[in-house]
Amino acid sequence: MGQVAVTINGRSYEVACDDGQEDHLVRLASYIDKKMAELVTSVGQIGDTRLLVMSALLLADELSEAYSELTTLRGGDDEVPDGRMPDSPVNETLVTGIETLAQRVEDIAARLEGG
Repeated sequence: MGQVAVTINGRSYEVACDDGQEDHLVRLASYIDKKMAELVTSVGQIGDTRLLVMSALLLADELSEAYSELTTLRGGDDEVPDGRMPDSPVNETLVTGIETLAQRVEDIAARLEGG
């Protein structure tokens, strides 16, 4: 199992990953750090927890838009009328994964703010 140090919003985190995924994880962390920096520029340093939640929402919005574009390009009618991602086993897995990650981020942020 690999381990990578990533920096997000000026804080360093040690993150475990599968062997061979280290570079990918560093790129993902860099993208998240970029989103956080954009938020800090627009709303200021409002606390890691809020910034992480806002970043997660922005990333989820980008993912939702990508799904909509993909559905349009495929010529399908899979999009739900209210703009949510279409229901499918893959999307349910993604939603569950995002919810789990959001909870983990909130737990980490709470530990960082408390100690």
